[in-house]
Amino acid sequence: MNEAIKPAEQRPEHPDFWCKRFGEGTTPWDAGKVPAAFAEFIARQPAPLNTLIPGCGSAWEASHLAELGWPVTALDFSPVAIEKAREVLGNATTIETTAGPRVDLVCADFFTFTPGQRLDLIYERAFLCALPRKLWADWGRRVAELLPAGGRLAGFFFLCEQPKGPPFGILPEQLAELLNSNFEPIEDTAVTESIPVFAGRERWQVWQRR
Repeated sequence: MNEAIKPAEQRPEHPDFWCKRFGEGTTPWDAGKVPAAFAEFIARQPAPLNTLIPGCGSAWEASHLAELGWPVTALDFSPVAIEKAREVLGNATTIETTAGPRVDLVCADFFTFTPGQRLDLIYERAFLCALPRKLWADWGRRVAELLPAGGRLAGFFFLCEQPKGPPFGILPEQLAELLNSNFEPIEDTAVTESIPVFAGRERWQVWQRR
C-alpha cells in the first residue's frame, strides 16, 4: 500500500499511530524508569537547566527533573501519551515556580511548537528514532533553531542501520550530517543498561550548540 494513503494509525508521523500504541499498552520503548546515564548527566550540572523533552511519552525523566526543581517542558503530540504522562507526573504539573509550572506538559507538534522562554537543554530519548527518515532534516533544523549558542542536545541515539521502524536506526555519519553544521559533539559513551528494543545499538551523546 502506498504510504500516502495509509491510515493515520499506521503512520508514525501522525498522533494516531502513537495513540493506538499507548492506548493498547504496546510501548516497548518505555523503560518505566529514569535511565542511569541521564540521571548522572543531570547530577553533574551546577545549576538547573530549562529543559525541553520532545516526544516525552510517559515522562519519567520530566518527573525526575521536577523532583530536582528543574524547569521542564514535556511535549508530545499524542493526547493519549499526554494522559499517561499526567499519571506519572502527578502534581508536578501544578507546582508553581517563579517561571510557571515546574513541569509544563504540552500536547503539541515539536516542529511547530515555540517555547515560552529560552531553552538550555533538549533531551533526546526515543524521539528521533520514532521519526521517519523524511523528517530527519526537519528535526536537525528544529533543534538548532530552538537552542541558543551554548545550549545542549543530550540523550540516547539509536545508531544502527535499521530502515524499518519505528525505531528507525540512524548511522553515526547520518547523525553527524544532521548536526555538525550547528553543533559540536562533546560527549559520546556506550550505554550499558539499554532496554531490549535498543540493546547494543544506542549511545549517550551530548552536542553543544555553536
